[in-house]
Amino acid sequence: MIAIVVLVFISIMSVGIVYKIHTSAVDSSDHTKIEIVIPNNTSTKKIGEILEENKLIRSSTFFNIYVKLFKVEGLQSGRHELSRDMNLEEILEELKKVDKTNENEITIRFDEGSNIRQLAHKIEDNTNNKYDDVIALSNDDKYIDELIQKYWFIDESLKNNNLYYKLEGYLYPDTYRFSSKDVSIKEIFGKMLDQTDKILSKYKDDITKNQLSVHYVLTLASLIEKEGKTRDFKDISSVFYNRIDNNMKFESCASAIYGAKKEFSDITNRVITNDVMKQENAYNTYFVQVPVGPICLPSEKAIEAAINPNKTEYLFFLSDNQGVTYFFKTYSEHQQKQKELINAGKWN
Repeated sequence: MIAIVVLVFISIMSVGIVYKIHTSAVDSSDHTKIEIVIPNNTSTKKIGEILEENKLIRSSTFFNIYVKLFKVEGLQSGRHELSRDMNLEEILEELKKVDKTNENEITIRFDEGSNIRQLAHKIEDNTNNKYDDVIALSNDDKYIDELIQKYWFIDESLKNNNLYYKLEGYLYPDTYRFSSKDVSIKEIFGKMLDQTDKILSKYKDDITKNQLSVHYVLTLASLIEKEGKTRDFKDISSVFYNRIDNNMKFESCASAIYGAKKEFSDITNRVITNDVMKQENAYNTYFVQVPVGPICLPSEKAIEAAINPNKTEYLFFLSDNQGVTYFFKTYSEHQQKQKELINAGKWN
């Protein structure tokens, strides 16, 4: 009986400590103002991730639980100035304030791993531009020529007619602000390409040292983005490099789905079918070793992984239904793990 009381007491104390830690300021001595942007229709989960990325809170998971538990409402999109000396309650109060700096200003979030088609839909939904016009500009050779003259990382690789969308993978996924819904597609692309320039410039020396082309880096990064989880990016990158060294095709389901011009959401239960896998095209890595171009907008972490992979002997990987990725040196190991996961109901 005493042991149960002690355990209950310890549990209550532990919860209290966790609560106190996660509701207190991250750094009470840091008064620096940090501007964050909350896009329109952003979920509570995503707001928490934005706050955690900026080190304004310790845990986006705790933030999400706290908001639901205490039924916090009225969090506003737009710009907010916060600091690390603010506790959680102060941050939430600030997020309830409406950004009135420019009532016509819009904010759009383009997600890592999304593709040009999804980007075009988002632009149509949030601005006065049309989906077809976004797609058309991304494939406009005259516009591509202008970009080749302006940006060091864009070259004749984008003139390949086998590319479905020539700017796929080159527009950096991030949150952007624009003056109004009348923003032009060129202005949107320009801001995204400027951000790509900033990101890639960090790795310019490594790209040159490793004798890689930017087009190859972005193509590989896009596969890593779609196939992996953030913590596994460098191991997945190593698998692709090892397969190249062993003259093996990548056999990436993500490339087959993109090559079939489908989305993951189009695939029933996320199980790729033979009709998708067997479509021969310049993206499907069951037929070609490396896709002709990127299959999505990769994040910086995926780009960095494509340039600096881990050193491993892995040649195979698979992910279970919970998103855990497993790596193997041999096909027999891969098959054995797959059987185990199927038997455990953890793999489709």
